[in-house]
Amino acid sequence: MASAREEILQRIRGAKVPPARPVVRGYNKTGPGGIELFAERVADYRAIVHVVSDVPEALKTLAGKRIVAPPDVPDEWLIDGVTWLREPLSIEELDGADGVLTGCAVAIADTGTIVLDGSEGQGRRALTLLPDYHLCVVRADQIAASVPEALQRLEPTRPLTFISGPSATSDIELSRVEGVHGPRTLEVLVVT
Repeated sequence: MASAREEILQRIRGAKVPPARPVVRGYNKTGPGGIELFAERVADYRAIVHVVSDVPEALKTLAGKRIVAPPDVPDEWLIDGVTWLREPLSIEELDGADGVLTGCAVAIADTGTIVLDGSEGQGRRALTLLPDYHLCVVRADQIAASVPEALQRLEPTRPLTFISGPSATSDIELSRVEGVHGPRTLEVLVVT
């Protein structure tokens, strides 16, 4: 008489497995997209959105603040009147900053999502988690209409961070609490 374990393994070995069928992936890879839809969807997440043509001019609102900037942000973003904190920074220095300024890898109009991959102008992930304020610059040509289109633009081996609005949770008695797992405020400059 076989043990229960041996009987189960015998049944598994004898099971007939149907042949694998190809998976049809008929994703909608396009959509209306565009700056207007992206700005609307980002604002739906309680983020602050500005459509601008001049980044340095828009950054003047940061005057008097201590802002973290990754080492490879464009030089023209580093305007006078702001104390720019540059890497390497300790956790305490990041936590003590007023905010962080980054670019992004891609943005998704359908979902109002910004994707960071740690490449040029984005810095390491901790930069966008510790300061309470994140200002992200999104160029119009970085806006993909849909998630599948955005994924085609990304390098899958890079560390990807998807940001849909300020950090928030509703775990505590189903009440929305912002700033628990990252910045309480997300501000987005969409550059035309």
